Amino acid sequence: MEIYLVRHTETVCEKGVCYGQSDVDLKTPFELQFEGIKLKIPADAIVYSSPLLRCTQLAKYLSDTVITDSRLMEMHFGDWELKNWNAIPKADYSPWMNDFVNVAVPNGESFVVLHQRVSDFLTSIVAKKESEKIVLVTHAGVIRSILCKLTNLPLKDAFTNKVDFGAVIKITL
Repeated sequence: MEIYLVRHTETVCEKGVCYGQSDVDLKTPFELQFEGIKLKIPADAIVYSSPLLRCTQLAKYLSDTVITDSRLMEMHFGDWELKNWNAIPKADYSPWMNDFVNVAVPNGESFVVLHQRVSDFLTSIVAKKESEKIVLVTHAGVIRSILCKLTNLPLKDAFTNKVDFGAVIKITL
């Protein structure tokens, strides 16, 4: 099975803003980037997408049939959603920064919680065997989680996986 991990393109959020599960729009123009991404994926693949607008816009460009799944959403940053990292008091984010894998963001989730839902999604699509080619239009945190799972990389090292805006990463199971 071929799985294409596709990260959405750049958002309208300023650099340094924590936007996790907030439904923010894409920076325009994005059509040229969308076309470049489309050239890297098979036309006959089943396309799954996070339900967030920044992913569904791209997914709908890639396919007329898109299956959305909330398990593909980015990490929920709770109280920190739409805040600039510099505006969050150090005392509030230090525990999370020291152990983002296990420590949940206030009123949000930890990376291990994200990893559990993403792993559940991945297990379910592999079990279905609907297609030999799958495209997942999603977020950097989700893609890093999948790469950790498939390469046995410890979750604490997830950020060693560079995932740029508009990245297409092909994996074979």
